[in-house]
Amino acid sequence: MLTLFKKFIYLENNRCKFFAIKKFFKSIKNPTPGSTLFQQSGNSRSQGYFYLGDSMRQKQQFTGNKPTAILVDGGFFLHRYKHCYKDGKTHDAKTVAQNMYTMLLHHVENESLYRILYYDCSPFSQKAHNPVTGKNIDFSKTEIAQFRQAFFNELKKLRKVAIRLGKLQDKGGWIIRPNVSKNLLNKAITIDDLDENDVYYNIVQKGVDIKIGLDIASLAYKQLVCKIILVSGDSDFVPAAKLARREGIDFVLDPMWLAIEENLFEHIDGLKSTCPKPKTY
Repeated sequence: MLTLFKKFIYLENNRCKFFAIKKFFKSIKNPTPGSTLFQQSGNSRSQGYFYLGDSMRQKQQFTGNKPTAILVDGGFFLHRYKHCYKDGKTHDAKTVAQNMYTMLLHHVENESLYRILYYDCSPFSQKAHNPVTGKNIDFSKTEIAQFRQAFFNELKKLRKVAIRLGKLQDKGGWIIRPNVSKNLLNKAITIDDLDENDVYYNIVQKGVDIKIGLDIASLAYKQLVCKIILVSGDSDFVPAAKLARREGIDFVLDPMWLAIEENLFEHIDGLKSTCPKPKTY
């Protein structure tokens, strides 16, 4: 009698599983409004974004229970900031840091945050003589260097923000700006017409892209997060994004409303910008 009872329980459980699976596939074939199936709001080519449903439980079915990491290409962010925020060129370091933090937290309003990783370079601190004026320039005391250092100091005060710094490499020498070179070649101006702002010191960013790539790989392989949001606008991240997606990570790009190349869409899982949309100020 006990054996027959066990067989009955076994068959009953399997019957329930069968109907549950049948019901699931029926819901996929004929989804109802508001269902938990993947939906897309708007056109992804115009910054549309995806959602699952209204409840936290439904969202967790897609994102998992692990936190979300946000990675920020600092040089890109500061360049776009001036276009996206009204009077952004005049904002001080504290205001920029707070606006960035608010913008990034909009990405994780219903999710837990692993950490915000900010990538940039330490300010250039060498001295050089401007070839046009002969003036000695201490780059550590320039407005750009002082703003960058103050900005880093503000970021260090924010919760769950970590700074990853590369370096600016001195390539040696000054370079005439391209538009000025064109005028010189066309004989529209002469060497005597140049001023100190027509040349710039040749320095290049080193170590930032590799740090971003390594951190994406580390987060993916160690399965520390379920989603990575990258604030950037170029294609340098594509190999790292492919790796993360192969490891099951949801990879979202925030280009701060900058139009990205069409071929980048196949390497990301979503596109979303949370900063103010640029206007003509």
